[in-house]
Amino acid sequence: MDLQKLRNERKKWMTWKNIKPLHDALNSLEDVPCTISVTDIVSIDGKRPEGLLEITRMMMPWRKGPFQLFDIFIDAEWQSNIKYNLLRKHFNLKDKRVADIGCNNGYYMFRMLEDKPKRLVGFDPSPLYKTQFDLINHFVKSDIVYELLGVEHVEFYEEKFDTIFCLGVLYHRSDPVAMLKQLFKGLDKKGEVILDTFYIEGEEEMALCPASSYSKIPNIYFVPTIKALKHWCLRAGFDSFEVLETSKTDADEQRKTDWIEGQSLEDFLDPQDETKTIEGYPAPQRVYVRLLKDK
Repeated sequence: MDLQKLRNERKKWMTWKNIKPLHDALNSLEDVPCTISVTDIVSIDGKRPEGLLEITRMMMPWRKGPFQLFDIFIDAEWQSNIKYNLLRKHFNLKDKRVADIGCNNGYYMFRMLEDKPKRLVGFDPSPLYKTQFDLINHFVKSDIVYELLGVEHVEFYEEKFDTIFCLGVLYHRSDPVAMLKQLFKGLDKKGEVILDTFYIEGEEEMALCPASSYSKIPNIYFVPTIKALKHWCLRAGFDSFEVLETSKTDADEQRKTDWIEGQSLEDFLDPQDETKTIEGYPAPQRVYVRLLKDK
């Protein structure tokens, strides 16, 4: 696969009529002195440059965060710090080559900088999220590489990774085992994948196959039991499967804010029974696992 040709083609996405005004505004943004601090909130402090509020609003919706850009608090739909903090004790990225698949606007990658990885690469084929990342990185000035590529390109990438994060992607793929094989092929020897996906309760090797949508999300294909997920991963070639955490998605983590458009979790659940989705399926729960490639 000619990734450079693909990069050149996708670079043109930044000229789409809904993206170009954002990129032009970003390119005209003043470069001001600032200080960066990264805790639960990725914060940039100093004197706000002129026009920044308008740019951030133009870039809506903000799905991942939170960010504090000078005196502008971007209260994203997802409190991504909750997931990151849940996983933080399970990994060490120092001097490692790290990929974040489906990286969105880069919130997790900005958090990962504190670990001092050798290399940090984000994969996401969304020009809007790439533009949001570029806005944050305009001030952070990190050496994070953001690729307008998807999980299907990881196995062909010019280098292999020691750690791959793939958070909230697997259930969007119609062939989950094929995707897991792509992640496996993207790892170097002794590499690991940190994965999270929806799951359903049960001791059997089975998966929910939503008729048309799950929690109002149309591109959800399979929601497995943990045992079924384990078998998928082993079939994909991984040598071990370790459950790190499980959690229930709630309104503290995902909710509608002034920084998104449309609906959020409260609209996706049965108003009479929050243990079920609006379609009547079990409400979203997530399992976080570590997959190892021993050879």
